[in-house]
Formats: sequence, C-alpha cells, structure tokens
Amino acid sequence: MSDPAKRPEKQEKSAANTARSNSEALKKLYSDMLLIRRFEERAGQLYGMGLIGGFCHLYIGQEAVVVGMQANVRSNDQLITAYRDHGHMLASGMDPKGVMSELTGRATGYSKGKGGSMHMFSQDKKFYGGHGIVGAQVPLGTGLAFANKYRGNDGVCLTYFGDGASNQGQVYESFNMAELWKLPVVYVIENNQYAMGTSVARSSALTDFSKRGVSFNIPGVQVDGMDVEAVQAAGAEAMAHCRSGKGPIILEMKTYRYRGHSMSDPAKYRTREEVTEVREKRDPIDHFGQKLVKDGIVTEDDLKMIDKEVKAIVVTAAEFATESPEPGVNELYTDVLA
Repeated sequence: MSDPAKRPEKQEKSAANTARSNSEALKKLYSDMLLIRRFEERAGQLYGMGLIGGFCHLYIGQEAVVVGMQANVRSNDQLITAYRDHGHMLASGMDPKGVMSELTGRATGYSKGKGGSMHMFSQDKKFYGGHGIVGAQVPLGTGLAFANKYRGNDGVCLTYFGDGASNQGQVYESFNMAELWKLPVVYVIENNQYAMGTSVARSSALTDFSKRGVSFNIPGVQVDGMDVEAVQAAGAEAMAHCRSGKGPIILEMKTYRYRGHSMSDPAKYRTREEVTEVREKRDPIDHFGQKLVKDGIVTEDDLKMIDKEVKAIVVTAAEFATESPEPGVNELYTDVLA
C-alpha cells in the first residue's frame, strides 16, 4: 500500500499540474487569436501591394469564434467553411507559410497556388475548404457528418457559415436531412451583422439565427462570439450533443467584422463610430488579454512577448510566400477532374 503521508503532496502536485495546464490552454487561446489578427493584417497589406489577387475576405474581429470552437476538436473531427476562411485554416493547425503562399498564388501554397484565398484544403488537418459559393459548404458539411455516422467513427463536422448564407435554400434542405438522420454536425452561424453589406434587420425576417432550425426540431443556442471562453464552452456542449447521437445543433455566434465584406468593400453601410465602439468595448483579443492579466495568468510583458512571437511567424510566412515560385504552366493540367 502507498504511504498515506505522501498522498497530500501528490494531490498538491496534481492540482499544480492542472492549474499549469489550464494556464497554458488559456494562453494558447490568446496566441491563436492574435496569430489570426496579425496574419490578416499582413494579408491586407500584401493585397494593397498587389501581391494577392482576386477576392480577399479578412476575418479581423471574428477570431474568438473559430479559436474557441477549434479548442474542442478531436483528431477525427472536420471543419468546413465559406470564403472568409484564413482564420479557420490557422485555427485548424495549417502552416501559416502554406496559407500565405496560397494567398499569393505560389506553388508552395496548400492548393499549389491555384485556389487562392477562397479555395484551400488540407486533408491532413481535416480542413475541407474554403468555398466561394454562398452556402455551398453547408450541404457538403452535412455530407461529411453523414460519412462520420456511416463509418461510426465518432467524428463531428463543424460547418461554419454566415448570416447571409442562412437565407439560402440549400441550408434548410441540409437541416432537414441532418435532423432526419441524426447526423453529427454543428452548424456554426457566424452572425457578423452585415452579410455582404446589408444589416440583418433589413435582410432577415427572423434575426435570431439560433431559431432557424425550429421547424426541423434542431436545437439552437445564441453565443457571445466575441468571448472566446463562452464560445469554447458552448462548443464543448454542442459537440457532446452530437457525439451522443442526438443529431445536429445550431450555434449562433454573435460577432462582428471590422473590415468590409472583402478588400474591395468600403463598408459605407455603417458608421465609423459603430466600428470604433465595438473595437473599444468588445474586441475579443484585447478583452481576453486584459482578463488574463487580471486573473494573474500572464503579465503585460508576457502579452508583448506573445505578440512579438506571433509577428515573427507572420513575417516569416510573408517572406516565404513572396520568395516562393509561381506554379509552372504544366500545373494547368494537374488536379483536373475529367
């Protein structure tokens, strides 16, 4: 038998290890959000310099949603999203160098420079796009969930889409099948208030998107998408719901994008004061960083060091991308389905 006198010491070590583990997990949430913010800021600069062509939709302001959700994933879970997808790629563990290379159309990109901002994939990271057609990823994500159930692998598909896509017909066809067959899919509606440029109050008869599945008996929950811990907690419950065989669930993330719909959108449909107020009062990164300092998890110097490390990663990614070669002409004939 073990010596009873040693048990309290073991319990203290266990508690210390748990606290340390929790502390590291919280710092990772902060670091992951900051990586997305700094990456997107750099992507915006490269777009302005003409190094990124085509469409480019930045995720600045919405970082807490994907970081909080991805903190819950297991190795057999999948992620699929729309064209505002750079943050989702980084949160799923894709290499910033490969993501930035794809944005700049280089051969070292995740789609060999042929997909660009909206069409990257990583089978290794279970990231299935990046889709340019509004709402197109929803039936595809439902199909991934069907494959999980068919194979009995306990996987859950996180299917992200926005408030604009929520009005697409294929979304409701997917809802119907998902509930009918009890598929393990979490529908994450990133409600950033403006779709492509119209307020949800003007474009949606029902602005509470968590209720969009009511007629299909799909439960829904509204979540503060600017609070990474609230997102993580809601995500954990939603994924447990799916793994238990109860079928799909909807999470409406109340979030906000700071930039226009794409880089070509001046966002004149809202006031500068509105954006400034959200930045000052609800920014997901600043507020979480302040909370970590207040709770004694980190110091202000720690936050500065994290920022320095993240900036170095982004600079390296940008340099790697701009120095990488463009795809050869022969690539026109590869990866083509006939």
